Amino acid sequence: MSTGARTTEGVRPEARVRRPDERAAARRARVAHPAVLLVGIVLASLNMRVALASVAPLVGEMSEDFGLSSTASSLVTSVPVLFLGVGALVAPWLGRRLGAERVLFGALLLLGVGILVRVLPSVFALYGGGILVGTAIALLNVLMPGLIKRDFPDRGAAMTSVYTSAMIAGATVAAAAAVPLEKALGGGWQASLGVWSLLAAVAALAWLPQVLIARGRTDHAVRAVPAAGARPVRVWRSALAWQVTLFMGLQSLWSYVLIAWMPTMFTDHGMSRSTAGVIFAFNNLIQIAGAFLVPLLAGRMRSQRPLVVLVTTLVAAGYAGLMTAPVQGAWLWSAVLGIGQGGAVGLALTLIVLRSGDAVTAARLSGMAQTVGYLLAAAGPLAAGALHQATGSWTLPICGVLGVCAAALAVGLLAARDRTV
Repeated sequence: MSTGARTTEGVRPEARVRRPDERAAARRARVAHPAVLLVGIVLASLNMRVALASVAPLVGEMSEDFGLSSTASSLVTSVPVLFLGVGALVAPWLGRRLGAERVLFGALLLLGVGILVRVLPSVFALYGGGILVGTAIALLNVLMPGLIKRDFPDRGAAMTSVYTSAMIAGATVAAAAAVPLEKALGGGWQASLGVWSLLAAVAALAWLPQVLIARGRTDHAVRAVPAAGARPVRVWRSALAWQVTLFMGLQSLWSYVLIAWMPTMFTDHGMSRSTAGVIFAFNNLIQIAGAFLVPLLAGRMRSQRPLVVLVTTLVAAGYAGLMTAPVQGAWLWSAVLGIGQGGAVGLALTLIVLRSGDAVTAARLSGMAQTVGYLLAAAGPLAAGALHQATGSWTLPICGVLGVCAAALAVGLLAARDRTV
């Protein structure tokens, strides 16, 4: 095997070879306005789940307004998740053509527009806005790992910890504020959802300096390039890439089932809507701990297998609790699930960075993992809603998710090996 082709599974990639002017440009790219870059990353990350988490506590009201069945209601959350996968198909290409900074800025603007479209008085706008929201979040999701691999090559796990924590913090605030905002604004669920377009606008404004900075950089500073003489890694033909992808998809599936249906699971057992919303917000709050700590631990380990076992076990235990004692143990199951969910998403995103040899591979692996992963995850809320409608119970949907946990454990143990794509 030639030296130039040593970016294969089981072999650490060689150091990237750059000319002095390229190294200087890359160094300037990393240090230019680091505080502004960090603020932009955090604000963009806050938006990654807000538009999804703010819907769950209000699904019942939305269904009543439009006369939707359980299956049709599940599409309110499934459609954006589906387009998380569809949008991820084009994100790497857009990043290469336009640069990550420009695409992220455009994604934040698109997100704000999608949120506003979704609250128009039409069921078609409800779903159409969901398409825009899902596509915008897909661009943010896919390009962030590559951006971090490029601009923070020695602190990838730590920065992943920061942005996943911010992402979940945004979801926590959105879930907790959904019902109180509805009452405070006096405009029904539309006002409660629409207000989050302001957060997207603020994030876009904070990201604008990075767009302007990127205009003055060389192509080498804006877009990471492979080492001289190296061939592009074909992630779609890599077994390891598929293992990372499936772990991403399966952990996303169990998370989006909860995002879509956790409050409804509680209210179906007699809990008030406001209490269910608070417990759902608590679940998102607890996720911050797992999302912050697990990537930091993962970055210090050669193999992340113990973390795979930990997060999948916690999620399975939490779902089993929801099946056996949903109201009596609601706070406990919410906490157990939260640590597992946050840890799992943080671990999945960290594996994308750790299993990639350079920023180009990270962007391609991120695109693959999130394309396939979210297309897979989109089936979760829809299938859970259909099974609930057919059986009148949450037992069968939860049993299905427990099977997903077992599959995630199996592929996660393979993805966590000390190898690179």
